[in-house]
Amino acid sequence: MFGAVRLYYNDDEFLVDGSGHVDNNNGHSRGMALVTKIISKMKRYGNLFEELCSYENLKLAFKKARKGKTQKPYVIEFEKNLKDNLIELRTELLFHSYSPKPLKTFIIRDPKTRKISKSNFRDRIIHHALYNIIEPIFDKTFIYDSYANRIGKGTWAAIKRFDKFKSKIAQKGFVLKADIKHYFDEVDHKNLLSIIKKKIKDKKVIWLINKIICNHNSKIQGKGMPLGNLTSQFFANVYLNELDQFVKNKLKAKYYIRYVDDFVILHNNKKVLEEYKDKINDFLRKELLIGLHPEKCKILSLNKGICFLGYRVFCYHKLLRKTNLRKMQSNLDNYKGLYDLKFVDYDEIYEYFQGWLAYAKSANTYKLRKRTGQKLQEYFPNEISGIEINRLIKKSNIQNKDNN
Repeated sequence: MFGAVRLYYNDDEFLVDGSGHVDNNNGHSRGMALVTKIISKMKRYGNLFEELCSYENLKLAFKKARKGKTQKPYVIEFEKNLKDNLIELRTELLFHSYSPKPLKTFIIRDPKTRKISKSNFRDRIIHHALYNIIEPIFDKTFIYDSYANRIGKGTWAAIKRFDKFKSKIAQKGFVLKADIKHYFDEVDHKNLLSIIKKKIKDKKVIWLINKIICNHNSKIQGKGMPLGNLTSQFFANVYLNELDQFVKNKLKAKYYIRYVDDFVILHNNKKVLEEYKDKINDFLRKELLIGLHPEKCKILSLNKGICFLGYRVFCYHKLLRKTNLRKMQSNLDNYKGLYDLKFVDYDEIYEYFQGWLAYAKSANTYKLRKRTGQKLQEYFPNEISGIEINRLIKKSNIQNKDNN
């Protein structure tokens, strides 16, 4: 018989004897299932690098990086000697000679001015290879109501969740709506790596992660992540998972939703939300070295409608925000100018339009979508995207297979 083992989790003590029973001095008996969950959260993963560098994983990463970009010249060029190029990447990783190429940056105004960074295609393959291995490890630790850049989540799922939470709160209830000030510019690399090391003990994987996050020309050394990278989106969730755990496990906030650096908490009591706001800001400053945006952190009344993730959400209906409608029209006009100058191809424009359509369908916008589609055809007559071509080819192959 093994002796009893003491486990500490969230300031509670659990005494586990050799028979697998939990005996707590505070009178709570929660069973071995809770202890298993605790141990799972404490588990650190090693021996990942070999799988990360495998040819099979790199080939899968290539396919993911290529998705929607099969007609791009740099993709076609890489694919000409696919096996050799992947083996070269694998060799660089195994011998630690891999070094990411400098990012290409450009400015967009939507209407906020943002600096977007674009990685070289071979580096994007590495990002996907890393993501393939570590994403499942971290995703298990994320709360249910973290909605950005996760399978089965997204803006529409977050809006539906908001609707559900809204129905639990009286119409006279309130919403704490907030975001993190200059989030992507101020993520602390040392803090981020410390959080990652709680789950990853493979030093070679940590080496690669450090290579990726340091490939960024930030205003302050050791801070910031580039907007536009798959890894930046993923690490943004890893970093703010610390906030999620604090809000759910310490503050015990029931109706909380986060999408990247935007979050909301619903509650019937305005004073409770004011307390949450102060405690969250203290936590962010002390633990994550970031803070709430003072001008964008507000407590609002539910019955007046809430702007959240591009929608104006009311009690019984949703509208698109007027600023987002103007932004879409402006983007379409800008794309037309860039297209005429041959700075962008139709594939990029079509991809943007498809994303906008998916967003607009979530509100009552039938006539608006029809007008916008007609305008797209007027701007780019006789054009067809690589995405459409691939879809038609796939459909034709299926029909031929069925006929045979």
